[in-house]
This record gives sequence, structure tokens and C-alpha cells, in this order.
Amino acid sequence: MAKTIDEIVDYIRNHRCYTHPIFQNWAAVDPNPKVVGALFHQIQCFCASTRPGWNFPVAVKELGLAEESALLQEIVESEEDHGPHLATMAGFILNRTSKSEICPDVYDQQAVESKLKDYSDELLGRLPGYDSDSGLTTQARRGIAVFDRRKRTDRDSTFRNLGTALALEMISNRQLIPGEKHCLIDSGLYGVSMSDPEMHYLAEHWGEIGAEQQHEKNAVTAVASILSVETEPLIMEGAKDFLDSLANLWDVLDSALLQSGYKTEAAAAA
Repeated sequence: MAKTIDEIVDYIRNHRCYTHPIFQNWAAVDPNPKVVGALFHQIQCFCASTRPGWNFPVAVKELGLAEESALLQEIVESEEDHGPHLATMAGFILNRTSKSEICPDVYDQQAVESKLKDYSDELLGRLPGYDSDSGLTTQARRGIAVFDRRKRTDRDSTFRNLGTALALEMISNRQLIPGEKHCLIDSGLYGVSMSDPEMHYLAEHWGEIGAEQQHEKNAVTAVASILSVETEPLIMEGAKDFLDSLANLWDVLDSALLQSGYKTEAAAAA
């Protein structure tokens, strides 16, 4: 007997990715500008990989699932212009934490992202498997690879992609965006609010009228309508692929930049 949509949702909520403490640790540690930049580089590169639909909505439609395809295409279209907004927010926070203009023009996406990569290279470059060209950890590249599967159109990959989409939208809505709000706004570390134009990315995604809330509803509806004994194992596999890869990315960033990295710096200064 196949799992129900409620059981799949419960599985995602019980995965350690759902309650990972990385953003709570960010707020507690109050990291220096270079750490903030390195964190944002890994996060923004990973988030960028989740936005393109590639062949995914088309492949769903080709399975005779036109309504489900439309729901997924709505998510893709909603996300397509968010890269520049995330870069602006990152540059704005970087300037706030340094109390100087590390990023003179926070609306220059290329310049901001280049600065973020520089800090990532400096602080994470010695990690095993770190790729100097992209500035990505092994864990980030593995997470990104999950979304490369959206380029495939075969049936099994398409059902796995549906599971990945459900897990992505739930985590984005309930862990990633709330976590960013906690460490960037609620902590008071940076003296910023949702009303700041540079924080548009977070304001657009947060809360009951935010993009992520609607995206989660779309994903739940799409997956619930196609659940069967045949599709459920593939959907679960796709959800697990995403959850495990993101949890592993959070682990390495938390350890290298927020916990062990912070303690090492504090000890050296003592």
C-alpha cells in the first residue's frame, strides 16, 4: 500500500534537514564578514540550481498530467527572477556586518557574487573536494546535481523530481526562509527589516502571502494527485535525495564556518 500525502509530508517534517540548527547557530555566533560572505556564496549557488525547470514541467505534461505540470510551471515562473534579489540582500548584509562598503553597489549582481566567492575560496578552499572554479564544496555540488535531473524526461526521473520538488518547497517554506529571517532580521545583528528595499528577496518569500507558501501548496497538490503504489517509491527517493544532500551541506557549513571555525578564531584571539 502506497504512503499517503500526509505520511510523505510527515517524513519530510521528521527529517533532520527540517530542523537543522544552522541558522540558529548563525544568529548565536554573529559571524564576521568573511564567514557571512562564504555562507551566502554556498547558499545562493545552491538556490540558483533549484530555480530552472529545465524539462521537468514538460516531462510531467507528457505523462498526461497537464494540471500538475501547470502547478509546477507556476513555481518555475515565480522563481526565475530571484537571483539578483538574493545577491542584493547578500551584499546589503555584508555591508551591514562589516560597517563598511564591501559591496559598493549591492545591485551589481556579478560584483557581489564575485566577492562572496572570494570569501568562500579563502575560508573553505582547503576542504576536501572543494572546486576552485565554481567555489563550491563537494556537498553543494551534490545538492545541485539533484536538480540537474530535471533535464531528464524519462518516467522514473520525472516521478523522482516530483518528490524532490515537494521536499524543496516544504524546506524552503518552513526551514530555509524562516531560518534566514531568524538570523538576518529577528536576531537584530544587522539592524535591518523587511521594509528595507534591499531585503526584497526575503520579504517576497516570507509568510502566508509569500511565494514559498504558495509553492508548497502547489507541490503538495501535484504530488497528492499522482500517488500510487507504483509512483510512491520514486517520489520518496526523490525527496530523500534532496533532504540528505541539503542536510549534508548544512552540516559542513555549520562545522567549518559557524562552530569549529568560530571556536578556532576565538581561541586564536585569546
